[in-house]
Amino acid sequence: MTQLKSFELPIGTQLAYLAEGGANIIYRIVSQADHQILPAEYRGKLLRLRKDTPAGVSYQEIARNFDRVIRPLFNPEELVDQELVYLPKGLSQQCNDQLRAAELTGKRPKQRRGVYLSVTEPFGLLVTDMTSFGNPGTDLAELKPKWLVQSPSAPVSARRCRTCALRDMKNHDARRVGASEVRSFCPLDLVSDKFEHVLRATKFVKGYKDHTRLAKVIYRNPTLLKLLAHQRSMKDVGLYGPSPLSRDKSIAMTLRDCTMYIKMPRSEKGRVEIRLGDLDLKTAGGGKAQYWLELEHRLLSEGWYMGAKNHTRSCDCALQSPRTQPPPSM
Repeated sequence: MTQLKSFELPIGTQLAYLAEGGANIIYRIVSQADHQILPAEYRGKLLRLRKDTPAGVSYQEIARNFDRVIRPLFNPEELVDQELVYLPKGLSQQCNDQLRAAELTGKRPKQRRGVYLSVTEPFGLLVTDMTSFGNPGTDLAELKPKWLVQSPSAPVSARRCRTCALRDMKNHDARRVGASEVRSFCPLDLVSDKFEHVLRATKFVKGYKDHTRLAKVIYRNPTLLKLLAHQRSMKDVGLYGPSPLSRDKSIAMTLRDCTMYIKMPRSEKGRVEIRLGDLDLKTAGGGKAQYWLELEHRLLSEGWYMGAKNHTRSCDCALQSPRTQPPPSM
């Protein structure tokens, strides 16, 4: 279980902005007050702080859901861990002042400007640091192993998996407004028992150039296969199964939208670290449940599962592409 820490970050803790998404900002803890050495509980950790957004969920609830729902599904070393930690008074406001200053100098991403940290959230989350910062001999690969099994509401004769069908649809919409298209791997390739299919997928993973080595790491990886098994057992998604507002549906959709972080030592003798993150339990509120249903209806009614409208390029989906070569010896 996630334990509420009995300590809080000391006043004077220095943070360095690392990255942000729509709901959170990630900071690196660079020093403590009076230049003290970082205590052991902060080493190898990043600090996640919550933004003040209409759909914001308290960190206590996020940590509670992580404990009760996600943590029992995996081994500790397979997860980007998270621990609640008290924030010293004024820290969030101080960070907000830095964010506003970064906007004035053009250093904050344009699409993130105008939204700041919640000053009423008493907690932060200490999360496992899966960056290569401070370790020049390590590289990081990230990928989204979405929908490793087909949507149960897809046609039996579908020529696109759910992820590839959705990508086709979004690329079609992008072309209509002159935006750029996106190419990526088919998630069915990630869990294929044929090595060359996995290699085909890794060629689309950005940020890591040694595709063959990455494919060897991913091929039949136990953590990835465990995620596949959970997605397969929690298969009541699409148009079927429990209500979109149910806890079961939320878990199933959460497991279909996580991120796999792979920390790769440049020496092949080093230990590879693989963890799953972005596993906050998805809530169906705020119109999300209706969005899931409408999306599936559109994929079906407009023929995206059948690949009927993809006229511009060959598709990379495993359901359409011929795959006949035997896997090489490992």
